[in-house]
Amino acid sequence: MTLQHDRIWSSLPIPAFILDPQDRIDELNPAAEIFVNASIRAVQGVPVWDRLAVDAPLDKAFARVRTDQSELFINDVDVSSGQRAPVLCNLQIAPLSDAPEKLLLLVSPREIAGRLGRAHSSKTAAKSAIGMAEMLAHEIKNPLAGITGAAQLLSMNLTPEDQELTDLIVVESRRIVKLLEQVEQFGNLRPPVRKPVNIHDLLDRARKSAMVGFAAEMQIIEDYDPSLPPTWVDGDQFLQVFLNLLKNAAEAAQKGGGTIRLHTFYDQSLRLRAPDGADRPLPLQVEIIDDGPGLPPEIAGDIFEPFVSGRENGTGLGLALVSKIISDHDAWIAVDSVPGRTVFRISLPVAPKTTEDN
Repeated sequence: MTLQHDRIWSSLPIPAFILDPQDRIDELNPAAEIFVNASIRAVQGVPVWDRLAVDAPLDKAFARVRTDQSELFINDVDVSSGQRAPVLCNLQIAPLSDAPEKLLLLVSPREIAGRLGRAHSSKTAAKSAIGMAEMLAHEIKNPLAGITGAAQLLSMNLTPEDQELTDLIVVESRRIVKLLEQVEQFGNLRPPVRKPVNIHDLLDRARKSAMVGFAAEMQIIEDYDPSLPPTWVDGDQFLQVFLNLLKNAAEAAQKGGGTIRLHTFYDQSLRLRAPDGADRPLPLQVEIIDDGPGLPPEIAGDIFEPFVSGRENGTGLGLALVSKIISDHDAWIAVDSVPGRTVFRISLPVAPKTTEDN
């Protein structure tokens, strides 16, 4: 490979294999090394089926690609390396232009595609919420204060039965004001002040706060990768993110307690294209996992939008605020939910190295 081709090959975010005419591994990129948990030296010349288990008959597919000299796509098949649980993937098979008998095999885990498809950038949500905040704050809060005051005056000359109605007006008016104040957080949130932060320190602070408050009856399990490098975020804002997600998990749990697992790990497969066109890796992963009933299917796709909530009397602003903060950091959040297991996964950048680190 030329230097430029070598760079492209190494930068591919999905596992890629080059197979020789006997379907032995000739080359594999770094993402494939991670996928099969082995280096190129360990697997070069090894039959690909010794390292990959695919729930599909690929012998005929390989023969067809070599015969027709055209690419072939196979979607939704389980692929395992033997050392990991099967992963639902899309496969792309193509002949090499300069070596027709060799094949290029791309393995695209659906997890990545699914996350990109399901996760919502909060920039749209943020604009919507900020615009709503400006309108509501000026057009509704002042009239509500007048309504509340009028209801309180009326109640002084009413019978106890009628006072129940004026009390209801006061209570509901105050609830709406509280809702408006939450919406205003979007507009008042300052730009992030980034610095190197140990993600586990933030998680620990959020965990301790949750355990003495809203998650007092729950078990919170720490499942950390202690080797993770610092991330590049605003620590105060991400503490708010983790507290919101923990509160969301605690409220979703079954009555009488439940379990929340905090899981961190390194995964270089996700890269986010920034507005300036730069391709930024987000290898630091934080998962907040609960064993509650899962998200209602009818709102699962819109859970990060303002005013979307699966709970009775929920405002639907907590996750929208979380998504806005994460988007402001050029990071990513996604959710996967089935009954008994909901996973909020945040992908974060590594803090840039300083001259003192060298």
